[in-house]
Amino acid sequence: MSETRGRYDFCIGLVLAMSSSIFIGGSFILKKKGLLRLARKGSMRAGQGGHAYLKEWLWWAGLLSMGAGEVANFAAYAFAPATLVTPLGALSVLVSAILSSFFLNEKLNLHGKIGCLLSILGSTVMVIHAPQEEEVETLNEMSHKLCDPGFVVFATLVVIVSLILIFVVGPRHGQTNILVYITICSVIGALSVSCVKGLGIAIKELFAGKPVMSHPLSWILLLSLIVCVSTQINYLNRALDIFNTSIVTPIYYVIFTTSVLTCSAILFKEWQHMAADDIIGTFSGFLTIIVGIFLLHAFKDVNFTLANLPLSLRKDERAANGALLSTYDCFNQDEESSACLGEIQSTESLSARRNGSLSVF
Repeated sequence: MSETRGRYDFCIGLVLAMSSSIFIGGSFILKKKGLLRLARKGSMRAGQGGHAYLKEWLWWAGLLSMGAGEVANFAAYAFAPATLVTPLGALSVLVSAILSSFFLNEKLNLHGKIGCLLSILGSTVMVIHAPQEEEVETLNEMSHKLCDPGFVVFATLVVIVSLILIFVVGPRHGQTNILVYITICSVIGALSVSCVKGLGIAIKELFAGKPVMSHPLSWILLLSLIVCVSTQINYLNRALDIFNTSIVTPIYYVIFTTSVLTCSAILFKEWQHMAADDIIGTFSGFLTIIVGIFLLHAFKDVNFTLANLPLSLRKDERAANGALLSTYDCFNQDEESSACLGEIQSTESLSARRNGSLSVF
């Protein structure tokens, strides 16, 4: 009976995790559609600091979709193990990329597809090898964790870096560099997740009948969460308004996941109990993420597809289509190279005579 119940819970958790990815991936598309509608109406764009999206129903539908996805994601942890639920969050990247090609006419080149795949694989490996959290049962225990010098230094650095990006780097490079606004969302998101965990503990204590409302940490966490989420929404909208959704989604997922794992490791000191294989797996996943981000960002404007690969990889297709020997193949065959060169020179001579050239070399 217990085995049947365990399998039933596993299936529920799996469905919730996959539903979460669908809702979150679709939310990016809905928000982007809403922002594009506002741009066509001539409203001030979110990338320029406008907030007209608050009057657009498609944007609110995207926000509600993201909220539903987050609720489903949190609920999935109650039924399925974290090693299953967390990696499945990467499916939102694939959902967003597929839906953007259908509804936004955005295309990923071959480099982007490989980079997206590497980002997902690297994030999955990193999450699988990440250490487990310490159990924190009360707000008093959480307050001790938050006052730890290591976390205080981390939180201070996050705030300083975010302020520099918002007030110094953002106005200069935010419109051209995709990493600026996404980095703001991601590092602030690490703090918001910590606030959510603390509020979750407060809610458990509230149901247990403890005086949570009189504890100052509850209100500090709530206000911090409001500030963090508002900042995330603002700068994520700017990134979606300016850059390609298929690029924003995976980069945001990768940097956000890395930031959250780093914050959790510092807050709960999980790295002290990690095995050697987990350490190697974590760093391997992180390096894979870096490679994926590079492919996504460095080659996003290059029009490169499978059709551009060397013709030698497509000989069977050329034979089936009865294609003629190309100039590329002619240069790679020694016995026919001279004939091919002669043909090219004859073509150049004819072109030169047509253009009125006096001599041809």
